[in-house]
Amino acid sequence: MSTPVDKGPLLAADAAMAAGPPRSPRRLLWQRFFTHHLAVISLTALAILVLAAACAPLIEAALGVDGDAVDLFAIKQPASSGHPLGTDELGRDLLVRLLYGGRISLLVGIATAVCAALIGTLVGLVAGYYGGGFDALLMRLTDGVIALPLLPLLIVLAAVDLTKLGLPESITASEDLSLYRIVALVALVGWTTVARLVRGATLALRQREFVRAAEAMGAGAGRVMLVHILPNAVSPIIVATTLSIGNIILLESVLSFLGLGIQPPTASWGNMLTNALELIWDAPHLVFYPGALIFVTVIAFNFLGDGLQDALDPRGELQ
Repeated sequence: MSTPVDKGPLLAADAAMAAGPPRSPRRLLWQRFFTHHLAVISLTALAILVLAAACAPLIEAALGVDGDAVDLFAIKQPASSGHPLGTDELGRDLLVRLLYGGRISLLVGIATAVCAALIGTLVGLVAGYYGGGFDALLMRLTDGVIALPLLPLLIVLAAVDLTKLGLPESITASEDLSLYRIVALVALVGWTTVARLVRGATLALRQREFVRAAEAMGAGAGRVMLVHILPNAVSPIIVATTLSIGNIILLESVLSFLGLGIQPPTASWGNMLTNALELIWDAPHLVFYPGALIFVTVIAFNFLGDGLQDALDPRGELQ
């Protein structure tokens, strides 16, 4: 009498072979990201905006115009072959101004988000790793910054006359001063979200076996934080930084709209809206285009952040 053979393991092996080789984490990440259609569309839109802004001098040369040249005989003109989007209140080509303004607005958003992420990562790593009273002190500082009314605080700080602080005239007279000041001010108050996320991840990771093994082998605190903890906490940092870019661009636009942000003649989408405020009925296109670009950029960065959050979630599964 023959003994029955258990075919369960054989069937499982056949199913595994049919499924093909195991997919790498990077491939799974991209597959999860590309299932988020709004994030893919947003990434495409942002890539087009960045590429167009980077090619601003080439487009300016192709049109044969000067984005800073004032022409009082061509003010508020509608779209034409020479000016695809028309001209502004000083006769300057609107398309070229939008592209150069995009350079500034995107630079402010990305640079400020990166600076804020660096500050928040440092605070979160130190607080989560050392814990105790040091953690309590840094988190109370974080809570204090969160409790500050952000927009009124930025308005007050942006209105401070730097010449009265003893800074040399070579710095205060620089055309790029308003750009650097916006980046510094927003970064100094925008690091709190990243700090709390990194602290939480560090508290969970410092109890893991690979961290304890590194400490047992004599690795210093700095090496443990930078080599063993930080790479495993990078996902929330990327997501939080991406989501914050849109908010920072919006803040820069608000400050520029109030006359406290990027100062003319440097163009940004915010100060272009400010200059067109009184012309909304005479030349609505001067308000529509920078407003639409701000709206699209902020929404695109938010959707991109949502897509990255889903893709970087280790519990996510392809449907």
